[in-house]
Amino acid sequence: MKILLLGSGGREHALAWKMSQSTQCTGLFIAPGNAGTAQYGTNVNIAGTDFDQIKNFCIDNKIELLVVGPEDPLVHGVYDFFTQDPELQHIPVVGPSKQGAQLEGSKAFAKEFMLRHNIPTAAYREFSEANYEEGVAYLKQHSLPIVLKADGLAAGKGVVIAATHEEALAEFAQMIKDAKFGDASKKVVVEQFLTGIELSVFVLTDGTSYKILPAAKDYKRIGEGDTGLNTGGMGAISPVPFAGKAFMDEVEETIIRPTVEGLAKENITYKGFVFVGLISVDGKPFVIEYNCRMGDPETEVVMPRLQNDLLELFTALHNGTLGTQTIYEDPRAAATVMLVAGGYPEAYEKGKEITEIPAARPDQLVFHAGTKAEGDKVLTNGGRVLTVTSLATDLHLALAHSKQTAESIQFDGKYYRRDIGYEFV
Repeated sequence: MKILLLGSGGREHALAWKMSQSTQCTGLFIAPGNAGTAQYGTNVNIAGTDFDQIKNFCIDNKIELLVVGPEDPLVHGVYDFFTQDPELQHIPVVGPSKQGAQLEGSKAFAKEFMLRHNIPTAAYREFSEANYEEGVAYLKQHSLPIVLKADGLAAGKGVVIAATHEEALAEFAQMIKDAKFGDASKKVVVEQFLTGIELSVFVLTDGTSYKILPAAKDYKRIGEGDTGLNTGGMGAISPVPFAGKAFMDEVEETIIRPTVEGLAKENITYKGFVFVGLISVDGKPFVIEYNCRMGDPETEVVMPRLQNDLLELFTALHNGTLGTQTIYEDPRAAATVMLVAGGYPEAYEKGKEITEIPAARPDQLVFHAGTKAEGDKVLTNGGRVLTVTSLATDLHLALAHSKQTAESIQFDGKYYRRDIGYEFV
């Protein structure tokens, strides 16, 4: 099977690594990829939202499966583009329809969907320019802290937790009046703040059947002790110690099953991953958000723990046999530490040479996130640069091994959090 994978981050490196292990994989192309994905396939200089170029490439190279890593192509309708084009509609797409991708593409759509299907989530209201003054009045009387979310895609940075009413009002004005996140914040969702501990649950669904993949927990804040600005993710662990069988049974019963059944009831085509961002409040799960793809850096711990052939699962996704599959998890713990550029998530420099990247081994992998190859050198090419994932008999050991390797890798301005998984070790 010849596969085209869209994306260029750590998630895509992990997916490329996993798919390349399958006996079904006879050719793998990554658009645009990074210095790490080139180890497992051929990088192609095509943007994930350039559908016309993607079409031409698929036809010219006889692609038999399209796997979509990031959210942008999905929200822009790459699934619909393929299924509606007579020259492409024979190529299965791993990812939801444009309508299904609205679970991530619009916070308001997701909240309304949850409300319709009685899925537990925080209370909310939505506001825009049209009812701006109503929003101001609502914020002034809202209990603290206050969660404000840009409705659309904002590269993981569209969520603000305001500690004071003044901060909330200023942020509200910046989002709607000053277009802080462009079109993404034309509409703002204001949510009740839930106190608890978060985790990520990943589901593969064909819109009727579903399979639950290993759960993970990621760490968004730049600073140790979960302080400082939000990032795209500074590390992840799997399994999640507090998410035992009873908790996960409740997640399936109250969230996963109603989500998949809701998609079917509303005739929303969905053949791909659902990422459910959850918070456990006094042991009860609530949905914080949906994503329409795998998370990053969670993919870098989920894929190493998933023992199934990923391409077999993708085949089952499209031939009606997903329900008959059994998911097998590695019993070991996985821990990922993200190495980022100095200054990230604010201004940072690119083009720094990276040295001392170790070769992959059975219990440790280095996934590239923001890198590029220049001759025989590997250079930084993003804020999040590399992830180090280790597998070990327990979380403490896995974290120790990842931190040891993170320390040995060298590039100017390197920073990483040394306390990933701190609540559990």
